[in-house]
Amino acid sequence: MKKFIDTLKNIWSIKELKGRILFTLFILAVYRFGSFVVLPGVNASALDVGQNSTDILGLINAFTGGAFGNAAVFALGIMPYITASIIIQLLGFAVPYFQKLQQKEGESGRKKITQLTRLLTVAITLVQGGTYLTMIAGTPGAIDPSVSRTVFFFSNMIILSSGTIFAMWLGEKITDKGIGNGISLLIMIGIIATLPRVFIAELQGALQTNIFFFLIELVVFFAIVLVTVLIVQGVRRIPIQFAKRMVGRGTSNMPASGARDYIPLKVNASGVMPIIFAQAIMFLPMTIARFAGGDDVATSSSLLMSLNDWKSLPYNILLFVLVVIFTYVYTALLVNPQQYAEYLKRQNSFIPGIKPGLATQDFIDSLTTRITLPGSIFLGLITIFPAIVAQFGVNDGFAIFFGGTSLLILVAVVLDTLQQIESYLLMRKYDGLVKSGSLKGRSSMQTIGAGM
Repeated sequence: MKKFIDTLKNIWSIKELKGRILFTLFILAVYRFGSFVVLPGVNASALDVGQNSTDILGLINAFTGGAFGNAAVFALGIMPYITASIIIQLLGFAVPYFQKLQQKEGESGRKKITQLTRLLTVAITLVQGGTYLTMIAGTPGAIDPSVSRTVFFFSNMIILSSGTIFAMWLGEKITDKGIGNGISLLIMIGIIATLPRVFIAELQGALQTNIFFFLIELVVFFAIVLVTVLIVQGVRRIPIQFAKRMVGRGTSNMPASGARDYIPLKVNASGVMPIIFAQAIMFLPMTIARFAGGDDVATSSSLLMSLNDWKSLPYNILLFVLVVIFTYVYTALLVNPQQYAEYLKRQNSFIPGIKPGLATQDFIDSLTTRITLPGSIFLGLITIFPAIVAQFGVNDGFAIFFGGTSLLILVAVVLDTLQQIESYLLMRKYDGLVKSGSLKGRSSMQTIGAGM
């Protein structure tokens, strides 16, 4: 405890770090305030949008910290930007122009990608905002009858678009002037906003029934978080050896300055993207059925209803399989063995016992496939674990934090943030946040989608 208090004092003694932390907290407070400012002309008490956590609206509502269900100015949150980032990244795998921007044009290419992502964000916001306002307009009593429909749609489209752009700007400001990972922190604060409420509700229920069961819940939750941290930070190190080079009259085995003596392959290289893709696929059958035949047709099928219920057995079996499949697919897109082999060749280095070139490429590809198996199984299990604990009587709202996208994002963002703080401490010659070793975080883009 004394070391922890000393670490907090050291953090507060660094003027630059203290200023960045306070700035980040201020920006997060502004973002949360915007989640409660209701759009003009909307009666928020009449809305029942996104309150059901079993459908896609509930997922969006969870990511925006309740702003979606409140019809707030930040109702769409940062999600259009995340969608745009995913689309641009996928284009980078398939379209030569985007591949060139990402891999060959350096800083200028990254600036172009950032600009294209922002423009695509505006377009996605206009589409999603129009759909969202149409949904509100279809809710009885949700719109003030004295407000013209034309004025309602036009004004609120501008406000929603401005809210998303402003949220994106807030995230960039946290990255530039705060402690970093701005977009990821905005998502995390939205997810964690509902945690105190559901935790208190679970505690109150336990006090009336069985407090011992609540203690077991906390132990299980703590164990899941620990395992998640291990998987998020887990890497398989491939040792590499640099060719001998002449130094005076002798030779040297020392690598070039700044080079590494191993290649780190992450056990969970794909991050949360497989879960996001799998959940999006699971929402499609019910969505298509509603568009094709209306709510009556959609609700008349027991199979469709079970595929829209996150606690049903068919839903969780199919979701698990989809997560495993998408993990392999997305890892194959992210990890390119050919690039690794070419890099080693350019650096005049090799993997001991493996011939350079095609043999190295095949070795890395085979190793990636093997280590992806436990990573994909873990992602599948962590995705369906909320449904498992819910069957034991855990409150639905609290059960969501036992796994899935929410837990992975929370763990990854917290690790990233702690890594940023630790780097400041180490630069000022203070002890880090851990006694030995160092925190290995993940970039904010990889946390939510890519390498997002």
